[in-house]
Amino acid sequence: MYAIDLGGGGELRPLEPWQATEFLEHMDRARDTVDPWIPWAGLSTDLASATKTLQRYADLAARDAGRIFGIWLDETLVGGTMFVSFDAAVGTSEVGCWLEPAGTGRGLVTRAVRVLIDWAFEQRGLYRVEWHCRPDNTNSVNVARRLGMQLDGVLRGAYLYRGVRYDSQIWAVTAPEWPSAGTKPDIR
Repeated sequence: MYAIDLGGGGELRPLEPWQATEFLEHMDRARDTVDPWIPWAGLSTDLASATKTLQRYADLAARDAGRIFGIWLDETLVGGTMFVSFDAAVGTSEVGCWLEPAGTGRGLVTRAVRVLIDWAFEQRGLYRVEWHCRPDNTNSVNVARRLGMQLDGVLRGAYLYRGVRYDSQIWAVTAPEWPSAGTKPDIR
């Protein structure tokens, strides 16, 4: 399996169903801080449901419609990033992320998402990458800003969490706006 060095002991690697036990242990540490923002965090509560979450992304990857990657810090899974959606024919995708407290403040998410965006633009020829988040998720909003994304708009009441509707911001960057590193990252 490959790993992409994120610096400071961090690595980006594929996250696959066979890693469900490690993923579940991570979710148990991360759930309280991740659940309000990532819909499946509260659903991955035992080995079967954790496997189901990872299998969903494996199935998306097989259809070239999404992917999930883990972020390891000093060999411990502390978060991840994913293509929530990926449509090569249309040239658009949505990226997302999550991180447990042990991994925060190190720039891991920003660097990991940058790898995904580079790959989407440089390898796959996509035109647009979106980032969706609740306006009150300050950490997520800050990542979008650090990545140079622009706020395209707000979908009022679009995100349902525990019976309450929240707004969802749509941030985006297009290939012509992206400051390409000139590399051809290969995350397959």
